[in-house]
Amino acid sequence: MEISKPAGNFIREIIDADLAKGKNDGRVHTRFPPEPNGYLHIGHAKSICLNFGLARDYKGLCNLRFDDTNPETEEVEYVNSIKEDVRWLGFDWQDRLYYASDYFDKIYGYAIELIKKGKAFVCDQTLEEMRKSRGTITETCTESPYRNRSVEENLDLFARMKAGEFADGSKVLRGKIDMTSPNLLMRDPVFYRIRKVAHHRTGGKWSIYPTYDFTHGICDSLEGITHSICTLEFEVHRPLYDWILDQLGVHHPQQIEFARLNVSHTLLSKRKLLELVEKKYVSGWDDPRMPTISGFRRRGYSPESIRKFCEQIGVAKAGSIIELNVLENSIREELNKTAPRAMAVLRPVKVIIDNYPEGKSEEVDVINNPEDPSAGSRKVPFGRELYIEEDDFREDPPKQFFRLSPGREVRLRCAYFIKCVGVIKDASTGKIKEIHCTYDPNTRGGDSSDGRKVKATLHWVSCRHAILAEVRLYDTLFTKRDPNETAQGQEFTANLNPKSLEILAACPVEPGLKDARPGSRFQFERLGYFALDPKDSAAGKLVFVRTVTLRDTWAKIEKKL
Repeated sequence: MEISKPAGNFIREIIDADLAKGKNDGRVHTRFPPEPNGYLHIGHAKSICLNFGLARDYKGLCNLRFDDTNPETEEVEYVNSIKEDVRWLGFDWQDRLYYASDYFDKIYGYAIELIKKGKAFVCDQTLEEMRKSRGTITETCTESPYRNRSVEENLDLFARMKAGEFADGSKVLRGKIDMTSPNLLMRDPVFYRIRKVAHHRTGGKWSIYPTYDFTHGICDSLEGITHSICTLEFEVHRPLYDWILDQLGVHHPQQIEFARLNVSHTLLSKRKLLELVEKKYVSGWDDPRMPTISGFRRRGYSPESIRKFCEQIGVAKAGSIIELNVLENSIREELNKTAPRAMAVLRPVKVIIDNYPEGKSEEVDVINNPEDPSAGSRKVPFGRELYIEEDDFREDPPKQFFRLSPGREVRLRCAYFIKCVGVIKDASTGKIKEIHCTYDPNTRGGDSSDGRKVKATLHWVSCRHAILAEVRLYDTLFTKRDPNETAQGQEFTANLNPKSLEILAACPVEPGLKDARPGSRFQFERLGYFALDPKDSAAGKLVFVRTVTLRDTWAKIEKKL
């Protein structure tokens, strides 16, 4: 994996200061703790690159730990997808794969310890009653009538909760902290709730499960984490994180918060992404329009481009929205240097070269990548009948249109000069069926022997040798820069882009693409960067997805919607 020199940021400054003081015996140990309740998205990629990158740069360690404390929403499918995504991004947790469920017995023991210290109690209030009793920042709060139960009664009730004696939602274990705290999370938060649901790893062993707030710090402590790096929404949780570890008197990592990633025209809420999947607005978590890592992978993004993007945007304390074109440029710049070129025609119209011998074909040399001379060239078949793009011809061309039109000469990429001498139209529709041209045999290779110039070069595919492919053109999934901005009463789905996917069923492409490997990436000349869909392509069926356009065009697209 290529590693660039890391940029400085406030988290590195904290770690540098800790190392200078000899804190944590000079260790740096981070973790990436996803919840297995959905697929990872580009925001998680930033966290992955940050946590594993810090461990790499400081010669420390980084754990992969699943926060699997809510069996109602967790699935093994999500666990497997997360592991695949982290590996694909180029990171390795080695032998440090953990689950919060690994520590359920220990976490339960810590809960008993807090009960014995008078710092936790069993509460019979409903969630709604607890919400009301906590009050607000400006409203007074009311202690739970169960707050002063004896230690013995709490221990007995908590053991019976574990044994499954009580119904779901009938009791919880709460921390006994400060009901007057200005931080609402410190007003006797819930540590355990009853959930009689089988867990994907522990089965039916447990009838109670710890909350994320209670679990997170304890897991960090047990694993010897030194710097617990979270997104900014957990800043308000930090006093609770510190309180739990201080009360238990265990190893105490430092929680550090950074601004989460927000990308324009994109949603990074797993709840809303799940809704898109379940209501079939998209084909699945790996739909190339989704901002999931698996979606970007299927769309043709590389791990290098994602890592470069995460490095480029940096780490900050203040939230902001990163423009989508910053992300697109990360893959565009890479593919310009690395992607082999190919010729494909998305909206074909036939060209017949009248003075080219019937039945004849030849091969022309075409450069594979002008940015990489070592990529060499390939042979592409050429014949009397060709496909070009409909948009490359105008019967009555406007000013500044330099492509093919009646009487005008253009260059066919790496082949010959051709001149339009006529058109044939469909009698019923008036649509052009054939463009008739002549060619100059002295311009083989795309240059004239007499030095004359043309103003346009067109890509093309030989009709006789073409193979047909399905091509999927993707645009952003939402029309608004912030998809959450809706009119009153509307859901975020009101901002879905009705033109986010266009499927072209039978596009002629050059025959060399027949043996392309799934996932391989190409620049289709003059059209953009495309990848062979690894999911829907099969023997005899080529499906290409557009990774990104040749240049930033979204601003223009948005104006047309």
